[in-house]
Amino acid sequence: MRELGLMALAHANFHAVCCSFENHMWSEFSVLQAAHAAELLLKARIAQEHPLLIFQELPRSTKVSGTFIELEDLFIEGKTIQWSDLPERLWATTGILLPNKSKFIEFGKLRNGIQHFAPPQSNSDIGGSTLSFVFDVIDPFINDCWGLYAIDYNEDSEPYAYFANALASREILFLVSKEAAEDSNNWDIDWAKVTKGYKDEMIKRIEMAPDVK
Repeated sequence: MRELGLMALAHANFHAVCCSFENHMWSEFSVLQAAHAAELLLKARIAQEHPLLIFQELPRSTKVSGTFIELEDLFIEGKTIQWSDLPERLWATTGILLPNKSKFIEFGKLRNGIQHFAPPQSNSDIGGSTLSFVFDVIDPFINDCWGLYAIDYNEDSEPYAYFANALASREILFLVSKEAAEDSNNWDIDWAKVTKGYKDEMIKRIEMAPDVK
């Protein structure tokens, strides 16, 4: 489940910053993919405590095929936790408070709007909304749980150069892994175009990255 969530995250990051001549809705797809990634990653952490904790409703004893609940029973009769309930279930089962919970809830509304209705006309940077969600919510969460960095998950052939620029141009702060820091000289960022506060903080994060001398 965690691996699937991380791959959905890589897909979301790529679609949030890149464009396609054949498909004009990549930024909208990035919202769906980032929400899917978050849901899978939260459930993966909850399931580390016990797999059945990700379920809101379990099969009744009269509905199962044998003496105990089998995987097939869960597929047919089980109902997993809804999006809005995930932060509280995470806290109740692990003691972890999801970073920026309000943004998690609001992003769920954006996901639902795009999936069931239409992209919001008031949002001219949907890809930016995805990136803000990823790096304000998913990034600190996966770093706290597994020592992972959202900046490392991107499907571009140049994993950091253009991706880091897309974040910097929006002044989105992000955690810097060892691999990202080692590649930081290749980041396609014009530091003169960002505020001094943002530049200073990101340079500090690069210098403080794990194992960077």
